Amino acid sequence: MIEAMWVWGAIGLILLGVEMWTGTFYVLWFGVAALCLAVAMGLNPELNKATQFALFAALSLGSLAIWRLNYKRNAVDARFGQARGEEIGRIGIVVETCSANQEGKISFTQGVMGSRIWSAISDDSLDVGSSAKIVAVEGNTLRIVKN
Repeated sequence: MIEAMWVWGAIGLILLGVEMWTGTFYVLWFGVAALCLAVAMGLNPELNKATQFALFAALSLGSLAIWRLNYKRNAVDARFGQARGEEIGRIGIVVETCSANQEGKISFTQGVMGSRIWSAISDDSLDVGSSAKIVAVEGNTLRIVKN
């Protein structure tokens, strides 16, 4: 009969292979937990099956929960330069006249989505030097209104 250490090791490697195939980072923690359990079985081969499954569940769910807490905290930083809705409401200064018939430009003191100057469109006529607020992101153009 195959020793439990080798079974857990094989399960761990299979789960890591599935993780490499999917790239989701969710299966990774189950594979790592199975490999940790294989090491534990090598050190203490007398662990009964109930203890093995309880350890596997605790290790995999615990490591998954810890990763999710850390991932949620750092996820915003990983999406630099992408529209996330945080730019809505930001106020800038019109540097090229903008109207319903003419695309203009707006400038910001602090960059918005990685740039300080953006193409802008507006339903109203906005003159150079006027203050405007972002109401939407439409592709590579900001829709603005008079502030």
